[in-house]
Amino acid sequence: MPGMLGKKIGMTSVYAEGGEIIPVTVLQTGPCNVVAIRTKDKDGYEALQLGYGVKKEKQLTNPVSGYYKKHNISPAAILKEFKDFDVSEYKIGDTVLVDIFNEGDPIKITGKSKGKGFQGVMKRHGFGGVGGRTHGQGDRERAPGSIGQSSYPSRVFKGTKMAGRTGYKKFTHTGSEVVKVIPEKNLLLVKGAVPGSVNSIVEINK
Repeated sequence: MPGMLGKKIGMTSVYAEGGEIIPVTVLQTGPCNVVAIRTKDKDGYEALQLGYGVKKEKQLTNPVSGYYKKHNISPAAILKEFKDFDVSEYKIGDTVLVDIFNEGDPIKITGKSKGKGFQGVMKRHGFGGVGGRTHGQGDRERAPGSIGQSSYPSRVFKGTKMAGRTGYKKFTHTGSEVVKVIPEKNLLLVKGAVPGSVNSIVEINK
């Protein structure tokens, strides 16, 4: 199994054998149920669809609810397919646990970065402002300045750095490493920071 879904719990630190302090992110990894299996004969590719979390049955459509009841599995809040590996040893309803990871495994983690809402150009792009109040800008210190052109081309170019929504974008952090696995609590301690806010969903891949 190449990966799992999990939830970011927060950050802490642990001591290495030599006394070094290692900052780690705690992830609630799984348990994940196998919701569906894709095969080359039927779907043209091989993959496992894993489900994480619990979704209320009243939030499901009748066909989806019937599918879960047919296979006797609880409705999942988050679904994700993991491809490019042998799925023959799995069947629908199996549970994937955090013990697929080992200490020292290199991993990459995908999540959505923290959302910061609508921000101005200084926070969003690092602009330096327009020069202070001594230059005739009594209330415009954080303004972006001129954005358009004169008679030609008389428009604002696409991609001009302006104010707008900041954060909450898909981001993959490569080069992470498993520091510790706590199987009895389904916890994974990962070296360094992980994209996303506390309680956000992340995807962990080997």
